Amino acid sequence: MTTKYVFVTGGVTSSLGKGIIAASLAKLLQAQGYRTTIQKLDPYINVDPGTLNPYEHGECYVTDDGAETDLDLGHYERFLNVPTSQANNVTTGRIYQSVIEKERRGEFLGRTVQVIPHITDEIKQRVQILGNSGEYDIVITEIGGTVGDIESLPYVEAVRQLKWDLGEHNAISIHLTLIPYLSAAGELKTKPTQHSVKTLMESGVQADVLVCRTEHVLPQGLKTKIAKFCNVTEDAVIQSIDASTIYDVPNMMLEEGLDTIVLKKLDLESTIPDLTQWNEFLNRHKNPSGSVTIGLIGKYVELQDSYKSILESFIHAGAENEVKVEVESIHSEYLNDDNLKFKLGHLDGVVVAPGFGERGIEGKISAVKFVRENKIPFLGICLGMQMAVIEYARNILGLKDANSTEMNEETSHPVIDLMEEQKTITNKGGTMRLGSWDCQLVENSIASQVYGTELIKERHRHRYEFNNEYKDQIEKAGMKATGLNPDTGLVEIIEIPDHPWFVGVQYHPEYKSTVANPHPLFVAFVKAALNHSKKNNSVTMAQK
Repeated sequence: MTTKYVFVTGGVTSSLGKGIIAASLAKLLQAQGYRTTIQKLDPYINVDPGTLNPYEHGECYVTDDGAETDLDLGHYERFLNVPTSQANNVTTGRIYQSVIEKERRGEFLGRTVQVIPHITDEIKQRVQILGNSGEYDIVITEIGGTVGDIESLPYVEAVRQLKWDLGEHNAISIHLTLIPYLSAAGELKTKPTQHSVKTLMESGVQADVLVCRTEHVLPQGLKTKIAKFCNVTEDAVIQSIDASTIYDVPNMMLEEGLDTIVLKKLDLESTIPDLTQWNEFLNRHKNPSGSVTIGLIGKYVELQDSYKSILESFIHAGAENEVKVEVESIHSEYLNDDNLKFKLGHLDGVVVAPGFGERGIEGKISAVKFVRENKIPFLGICLGMQMAVIEYARNILGLKDANSTEMNEETSHPVIDLMEEQKTITNKGGTMRLGSWDCQLVENSIASQVYGTELIKERHRHRYEFNNEYKDQIEKAGMKATGLNPDTGLVEIIEIPDHPWFVGVQYHPEYKSTVANPHPLFVAFVKAALNHSKKNNSVTMAQK
């Protein structure tokens, strides 16, 4: 069949949840047997989010093919359980970079290079890469930003052209908008939505479906009013009321008939989606039999989007263990020997999060020492694994100056060091060890038991590595390297066998956790935290 396209735009305000609506619709279409994927068009001029500050943009998500992408791609993978790639994320920076490189090669034969047609043609070509692959029936394209933003105009123009080029029933536009509630008047107001749709129409795009974010139920009369003023049918006005969890949204959109109206406008058959597995997950998530408290130690903890994939992985792992995972965010910069017991002593498990730079490092190292000595389950991710190695080298091997050369270039014991191939690199963007890499697991290790296989593939995003010059010395002292890259010999996983559950990984397991396949490392870690909690409760009861 001809690939169909669905474009999702947003109006009135940012952060309405276009990514969740797009992912929820994709889930409903996938559950009806349609091969569906989602891509994100980001209007910023950065080539990718790899150099963006997490405070400004949240986490940088990484795909199997090594693309540093927007965090919405994480939602896409978690909902659909289908890997994304570089083709699923396009930025203005990448568009302009490509067009300028073509101009430098003389491909435009001396013509003046302009936004229309050259930039819009590049956007249209990128949008259709996934559709032209023959792998998908429906491609959903989310356009970042808000309609009316100057930086979004080329994308909206490209949508206008594509709807015309592809023809009726092959491309439709969904516009996500806000229906604010004015408490003083006690009324829901439609005027912002009317203006947003008008702005979209001024760019030549008529919305086919309106998804209205609201805090209160939309009365039918209000839906009728919106339909009349915005040139859409009444069944195409979809209510999106606030949800207790993002994982409720597919069912809410099913109830509203979003998938039905979309398939109708694409001239495709609509059936009842099979959400059995999804709803089993939701049932376990909403009806836990217990709870565990996990400390998440990092330096961006005040902004939850900085660790979005980790937090979602705990939701998946919690449901798998039928427990609620309460995550306590702990700022590493404010951890010290005086408050460690107060901050960490009550926790059932501790994660030391990924990151870059030296801010908060000593707090992370102190936290690792506390959980190691007090037998609290520990998971170190990327930088967190490196902190575990440094702590062990300092306090068990007695190498008091042990450090990473990222933090101290002059350290006499660089147990974590820059990879050899990184030493000549000066550009920051897109130059780290990125994407999926092999890892060979050591028999009878925690990792081999968790994964149930000898060879795994996991995603990376880092420059610094375990320094193999210290490997023998560290292993003789008791910390074991239980996962190695088979080609380079680089250490990917460390464990402490005489600890109940102490694992550090150089990669990012959180990028691969989905609703359908919770990541085994998070599942095992939550189980270890649950065992720790039960043991502590037993001791407390015995003391009473």
